[in-house]
Amino acid sequence: MAILISCQNLSKSFGTRPLFEGLSFGLFEGERAGLIGPNGTGKSTLLKILAGLETQDDGNLAPRRGLRVGYLAQQDVFEAAPEGFTVREMLARALDGLGLEDYEVDLRIEAVLEKAGFTDPEQQVAKLSGGWRKRLAILSKVIREPDLLLLDEPTNHLDLEGLLWLEDFMSRLRFSFLVVTHDRRFLERVCNRMIELDKRYPQGHFNSVGNYSKFLENREAFFDAQSSREDSVRNIVRTEIEWLRRGARGRATKQKAHIDRAGGLIAELSELEFRNAQNRAATINFTASGRQTKKLVHAVEISKTSGGRKLFDNLDFMLRPGDKLGLLGSNGSGKSTLLKIITGELTPDSGTIKQAEDLRIAVFDQHRDQLDLSVTLRRALCPAGENVEYQGNFIHVNKWAHRFLFRAEQLDFPLSRLSGGEQARVLIARLMLQPADLLLLDEPTNDLDIQSLEVLENSIRDFPGALVLVTHDRYLLDRVCGALIALEGGDHGFFGDLEQWEGWKAGRKRHPKTSREQPAEIEISTPS
Repeated sequence: MAILISCQNLSKSFGTRPLFEGLSFGLFEGERAGLIGPNGTGKSTLLKILAGLETQDDGNLAPRRGLRVGYLAQQDVFEAAPEGFTVREMLARALDGLGLEDYEVDLRIEAVLEKAGFTDPEQQVAKLSGGWRKRLAILSKVIREPDLLLLDEPTNHLDLEGLLWLEDFMSRLRFSFLVVTHDRRFLERVCNRMIELDKRYPQGHFNSVGNYSKFLENREAFFDAQSSREDSVRNIVRTEIEWLRRGARGRATKQKAHIDRAGGLIAELSELEFRNAQNRAATINFTASGRQTKKLVHAVEISKTSGGRKLFDNLDFMLRPGDKLGLLGSNGSGKSTLLKIITGELTPDSGTIKQAEDLRIAVFDQHRDQLDLSVTLRRALCPAGENVEYQGNFIHVNKWAHRFLFRAEQLDFPLSRLSGGEQARVLIARLMLQPADLLLLDEPTNDLDIQSLEVLENSIRDFPGALVLVTHDRYLLDRVCGALIALEGGDHGFFGDLEQWEGWKAGRKRHPKTSREQPAEIEISTPS
């Protein structure tokens, strides 16, 4: 494969803090690469450097002669579209400067509009939802047909249907791209190469050819080898230290090279210990109440209408300890409303919903209304005193904060100074202190990096109580939930997994009036 762009020893710092150092890699024709890594490792900054919008502090960037690069920023959803501009006009504007004839402009616009599902090209951009603006923003870069497209979180603002469209659309592109995303299912289905930025690796990054599953396999093998190397070097260093301690007489019988080798091994061990110590994420373990009740929540034929629009009708379900239920649906379909009915905050228009006596529910609110952003991190994690009580033990707030990857100096910061991902970790930390029979998680994955998502996944799989999960993270839904309820324009359906739901969605598109068949019964449990 011909190389598009080569990076040699790239380094970049933010203030006094290095984002990455000594990065060396290349991007090639035909690659659909995913760029991942913990928050704060410089993924967005690296994209801007590759796009020529920022400069590196050190190192060299060598693009192929005449390389045409497209760049989609994380927040690029046409918020500032000129008043009255239509979808067609925005796409025509995106083609400015390419020297195309009018008929070529029209052909390109018609081609991408059809692929994106825009039925009215004369619709005003200002009236589009966030998801459709995001589609338009992506089209405005793709329509220019660059050699290399750089995309920063293109999955933001997209609902599940939009994510399915994006997967299919990006899989069909004829040119290469590098995409930053936390959507593991997208990485699994679309990408053929993974690059992870992380200080856990000797070169500051890990490169893996293949999709996300292959990356996980290769990464695990690498960490096993690195851990084994640490153990091996530690044993050798122990022997060398014993030799050094014998004193001058013993050293006099050895060559100076032996002493230098011992020093080199000690330095290598220190580096291995540092890198392996970075291999951690926030520790998340929700506390169950230990209730043995068989039925926690039982809904019978519940219905709800909002603003004259039916959300769902005659909906039945039961939640028992160990059940893991996922809720699917576009924005405004009624997912959050259903959660409020489960908690008792709202009542159904018809039907009944019964809770077990003294049911304890812990709720993660996607809007984070539970957080007072003026409060310090210390008081948000520990409202009184210096210790939190967790599963019968008292833990100092400093240690509790460290468990969620917060630094000691952040404890006296107001929550308003924290990133979105850090605020999400605060909510999860508080949630862990509440013994619960039922967890209701409304978009808990927003702003979390993949490391934290992996830990969250394991924790909710192991939670012995019941769970209802609303998320656009399809990878998490598939790994955790034993059943799904999809809310769709007043209809609802029960599904055993996402593949079944996707088949149903495709059937409804082909035959809107006849594709309403559902599996007769779905057991809600955790996938094995």
